[in-house]
Amino acid sequence: MMNIAIFGATSQIAKDLIEFFSNQTSYKCTLFTRDVDVVQTWLNKVEIYKDYRISDYLDFSTDDHYDVIINFVGVGNPAQAKEMGSTIFDITYEYDMMILAYLKIHPECKYLFLSSGAVYGGDFENPVTNETVASIPINNLNETHWYTIAKLYAEARHRALPEYSIIDIRVFNYFSHTQDMNANFFITELVRALQKKEVFKTSADNIVRDFITPTDFFNLIQSVLEVGHINLPIDCFTKEPVSKFDLLKELGQKFGLNHESYGDVSAVNATGLKMNYFSIKKIDKEINYKPKMSSMEGILFELGTVLSKDSEEF
Repeated sequence: MMNIAIFGATSQIAKDLIEFFSNQTSYKCTLFTRDVDVVQTWLNKVEIYKDYRISDYLDFSTDDHYDVIINFVGVGNPAQAKEMGSTIFDITYEYDMMILAYLKIHPECKYLFLSSGAVYGGDFENPVTNETVASIPINNLNETHWYTIAKLYAEARHRALPEYSIIDIRVFNYFSHTQDMNANFFITELVRALQKKEVFKTSADNIVRDFITPTDFFNLIQSVLEVGHINLPIDCFTKEPVSKFDLLKELGQKFGLNHESYGDVSAVNATGLKMNYFSIKKIDKEINYKPKMSSMEGILFELGTVLSKDSEEF
């Protein structure tokens, strides 16, 4: 039975994965958090009754044995990233170093680090490929770059340790029916417009995104857990990305969404504006990941769950 330690158990993407682990695997999980009571309350709410241990980070010890450590510690909300500012460096470094210290004692342990597509920097005028070079304006840094640099530094540190099995999972866009719909993401703003039956107001830019959803994220993690020793980054992807206006058209047909386009609409861009924020970088041949859904299919599935829950409340 695989023994997995999960750092950042209160993050939404971590909670979605924990639910999949509970429903579809026999893994033994230890959930690390700064607030044990919050995690226990959540486990009770979603009816996860497996014997998952909940621990404070202070209890993390090299005396314990883990086959895998997954590190979700970080920021999932652009407004929160902006508010945290440069402290993101310290937080990312602190927990990363805790796990690397563990690997020195247990080099057979596999480490999955939740990185971000933002690690590439730049304006994403084109999607990421195998030849894409990270772009950082080193002489003109500002608060939109802190998150990028924190992830980039962590990834560089991991590549410098090829003797350990470390995989950086770069999440570009993630959507789940369980996430906070009050967050400042394009997709959550769409959800709120549908819930309130309001006209969705958006800029004229036809951005393109590739939204991985919980099902395919679980499939990707499973494929990584099944391979042997590897030390590399992986860009998350689905069968196909989706453009903003194709998505708006589909939501109009299926859910009656109305939208209006303007030249300028205020939004929180904590990590900078990204026109084509997705990757077509080839995945390593050792990793047998084949996405089950496209972005459109994943969004419609998760959105249907959100809206059906809303209707049940009335």
